Amino acid sequence: MSEIVQNLVAWVQAHFNWWTVVGFGGQAMFMMRFVVQWIASEKEKKSVVPELFWYFSLAGGVVLFVYALHQSDPVFILGQGLGLFIYLRNMYFIWRHKKAAPQG
Repeated sequence: MSEIVQNLVAWVQAHFNWWTVVGFGGQAMFMMRFVVQWIASEKEKKSVVPELFWYFSLAGGVVLFVYALHQSDPVFILGQGLGLFIYLRNMYFIWRHKKAAPQG
């Protein structure tokens, strides 16, 4: 049994580093947007995209973009980089709408 544990520990040490933690952190934030959207839609009994969806999208997208840069993966860089513009644009619409909405 100890040989199995030693092999597992060696594998974790060989494959997990700071960048692995960053990558998993970005994936977790990115995944949370779907959890938030799902819960909001279940409450309303219709498809809803709450504002928090876009915040998680941006946060996860930025972290994954940085991770993709570190990995030098052009497909991942392009995919995450283009997504950031969409998330920022949607957040701009939200902020503009809030600013234009009457206070009260």
